[in-house]
Amino acid sequence: MAVVPYKDNSADKKSQVAQMFNSIAGKYDFLNHFLSAGTDIYWRRKAVDELKTLRPARILDIATGTADFAIETLRTAASDAHVTGVDISEGMLAVGRKKLAAKGLGNRIQLELGDSENLPFKDGEFDAVTASFGVRNFAHLEAGLAEMLRVLRPGGKLVILEFSKPTAFPLKQAYNFYFRRVLPVFGKLISKDQSAYTYLPASVQAFPDGPDFLAILAKVGFKEPAWQPLTFGISSIYTAHK
Repeated sequence: MAVVPYKDNSADKKSQVAQMFNSIAGKYDFLNHFLSAGTDIYWRRKAVDELKTLRPARILDIATGTADFAIETLRTAASDAHVTGVDISEGMLAVGRKKLAAKGLGNRIQLELGDSENLPFKDGEFDAVTASFGVRNFAHLEAGLAEMLRVLRPGGKLVILEFSKPTAFPLKQAYNFYFRRVLPVFGKLISKDQSAYTYLPASVQAFPDGPDFLAILAKVGFKEPAWQPLTFGISSIYTAHK
């Protein structure tokens, strides 16, 4: 059974995830930085560094949220690069559009409401496809990854940043305690959404990370899938090519 934010809600996972992010959109950026002690900023920089040698001109950022990762990609992209960000939450996109306007980036980054499993783009349209803390929220993981492969040009690069599960003692135990006991309390207190930050650890626990995710990327059709754990395995960067 799929892990969903609202267990007593009969809506499908996709609808529930959109509802959840709409609910917490206004507090999302603050909570990301606060609950990770700012480490999420470092993780994004490391993931975007994977695009340095490619210098992509056309980038698609899936589950773009409030556009933090889309903005970061410009650092290693071509000077005339254009980024398209797609998300199922209009609330998150609204926050992202305000951020882009404040930074004067509205002409370089376009945010669109869209479904990762049915992307409105042509085959091979993008040099790079990215996703930051989003693929574990897919209702159908392989379908979403297959769409990412479809819109990537031959030779293009996939970069995914996602939470993973530490395995070494005692970090594993400390991580589980923080994720299951501490994070939901502060998440609920600040976001006012009781379920959002209990869903987070549940979705991370259910996600097939590490070698299991590499196997799924290969099954879908990606070439040279690779895995780089960050901060003792709390998050991971996955890369692959078409």
